[in-house]
Amino acid sequence: MDFLIATHNMKKRAELQRILSPLGVNVLTADEAGIVLTDVEETGTTFEENAFLKADSGCRESGMPCIADDSGLSVDALGGEPGVYSARYAGEHGNDDKNNRKLLEKLRDVPPEKRTASFVSAVCCVFPDGRHFTVRGECHGVIGYEKRGEGGFGYDPLFYVGDRSFAEFSPEEKDSVSHRGNALRKLAKELPEYLK
Repeated sequence: MDFLIATHNMKKRAELQRILSPLGVNVLTADEAGIVLTDVEETGTTFEENAFLKADSGCRESGMPCIADDSGLSVDALGGEPGVYSARYAGEHGNDDKNNRKLLEKLRDVPPEKRTASFVSAVCCVFPDGRHFTVRGECHGVIGYEKRGEGGFGYDPLFYVGDRSFAEFSPEEKDSVSHRGNALRKLAKELPEYLK
């Protein structure tokens, strides 16, 4: 069964495909499905609200079941920042380098024991008949003092689980512990009920 994923991020698409393929779900981007989606304004105040806005819009515009996620980083010492603004934390959407520099600057004087953080992912699935559900996954770690690793994207080079950054994990290792991996496993567990 084909599902649309409301993202242009091919790394997210690959992650979703790895986890959902055992269910017989084939994940397509809008380009792969031959459609053009409206860029949804993320006006929600929570990851869950933004995930629903994107999935609902994608489903209505494509007529296909649509999966969308909204994810980000929540840093305890910063009161949950950057939160839903993670992708545009430094003002320019998707500029990982600027976002990482701003985060390091804001945490410059924060001691190691207070650099705790969580990656959060809310994943919403909307069906053409109006049914929908949302799941949430989290991964806890700390923010390092410097970027390490060549893999991943976003804040992965600064987010440490144990003695390695997410950017040093293989895709399979990351799937096994990441916020999105946790959310997608919940999605994979709930989805069969909606496919009956």
